[in-house]
Amino acid sequence: MAYNIDSSHSLVEFSVKHMMVTTVKGRFTRFQGDVEINETTPADSKVDVVIETASVTTGDENRDKHLRSGDFFESEKYPTITFHSKQVEPLGNETYRVTGDFTMHGVTRALTFDITREGVTKNMKGEALHGFSGALTISRKDFGLEWNVALESGGWLVSDQVKISLEVEVVDKAAVAA
Repeated sequence: MAYNIDSSHSLVEFSVKHMMVTTVKGRFTRFQGDVEINETTPADSKVDVVIETASVTTGDENRDKHLRSGDFFESEKYPTITFHSKQVEPLGNETYRVTGDFTMHGVTRALTFDITREGVTKNMKGEALHGFSGALTISRKDFGLEWNVALESGGWLVSDQVKISLEVEVVDKAAVAA
């Protein structure tokens, strides 16, 4: 079955270490995606997601402007982050390993992460929906996001490792189109 990501009930969040001691979180407020779930042959399932980099928010407008700048996402030149799955592998207990092409800042790399289906139900309109959660860690340097400042005490202002958390609700595409 074909589904759309319901961005109003989903979350794409990231976190990085700041000055080696605290964690700063942010999220993207504009994203969309298509999901095909093949219950009979899960390996034939597919995920395609597009995230608008200019929608980044951390709760601090100056930091958000910096993240949109050439030091980080370079949102005018690279307006989107995309993910296109190539393989979905069932691991049991409603957990799946998803592998695909992740493109950010003009760089595409293979990325693999696990997601868990949290449940299947119908919403208030009677539309079928599924909930998924997942987490992964990437190196921002792998995608050309290398801006940083060395700290006098050692270490860096912003960590290389970025933790990404996903909470995704998908709604039956046929019901949405009706």
